[in-house]
Amino acid sequence: MIIRIVKMVFREEEIESFQHLFAERKSLIRNFEGCTHLELWQDKTYPQIFFTCSWWDTEAHLDQYRASHFFDDTWSQTKQKFAAKPEAWTVQALHAL
Repeated sequence: MIIRIVKMVFREEEIESFQHLFAERKSLIRNFEGCTHLELWQDKTYPQIFFTCSWWDTEAHLDQYRASHFFDDTWSQTKQKFAAKPEAWTVQALHAL
């Protein structure tokens, strides 16, 4: 299993629009083959900062998702709302408690 964390900073006027887009598409993302978990986080101090955290069976599953038309469409709509360049990490859990 791998975990993908993406940090996104939105223009203030786009926060609500992004939340609506995510709500619209979250079940499709979560049900994409190989995705086993999906969360959206919002920073408590800086509400324009969001993170997605998704769990994938394999990196190949994540790559298939990122190569899909659905991802291209979703990402193109999302990136129009950014105030800063997104950051992303693909990690794996070494120890779970």
